[in-house]
Amino acid sequence: MTVLLLRLAGPLQSWGDASRFTQRHTRTEPTKSGVLGLLAAAQGRRRADPIEDLAALSFGVRVDQRGRIERDFHTAIRRKDGKEESMPLSYRYYLTDAVFVAGVAGDEALLRGLDEALREPRFPLYLGRRSCPPAGEIALGVHDGELEDILRSAPWEARPWYRREQGQMVLLDLVLDAEPGTPYAETTRDVPLSFDPTMRQYGWRDVVRLAPVEMPNDMGRAEPDFLAAYGGA
Repeated sequence: MTVLLLRLAGPLQSWGDASRFTQRHTRTEPTKSGVLGLLAAAQGRRRADPIEDLAALSFGVRVDQRGRIERDFHTAIRRKDGKEESMPLSYRYYLTDAVFVAGVAGDEALLRGLDEALREPRFPLYLGRRSCPPAGEIALGVHDGELEDILRSAPWEARPWYRREQGQMVLLDLVLDAEPGTPYAETTRDVPLSFDPTMRQYGWRDVVRLAPVEMPNDMGRAEPDFLAAYGGA
């Protein structure tokens, strides 16, 4: 199997999979639909272009640096017939200072093309919403092996300040696509079938949280701060 690894980091990220109307929530890790949308933008695909090849890729994510959830109170005004009209007030939720390593697995030729596109994207890239640009390089290269094994062995991407707040052994959450019927799997409507604004469609997928990745941390505290991973004491 061939795997393309991605580093998803930035001041803000937002990965919604069920939010509508005035409450726009975010999951605590990237969604498959959001990451595939980023890949499609890198290639220069239009929203109405086919995406079946992307939707068929297997997806997984490792939580390298757990972010905090922040809430933004959003107001907007639109112009209609020369007059200003207030839009409904809404709340939008974001992850701050989060870092993830995500992987997509599938056809080698497709993944190598995506890797090249991420290094010279056709359209601007963002982490779930347009207000969330990525920080640093996204592409971490193409690797041979199983998706879970590659995610477990990839270097830790957390920032130095975060590492110093952790213990000398850190547990990183790992979430992967699962086969239907997998015990303890969660079902989420997160497979993009069409990004066309006139007929957005999403299918269901099963995801499973596997045993966390044990990551040595030579910058960590001798006695771990158990609250650090959740925002600090």
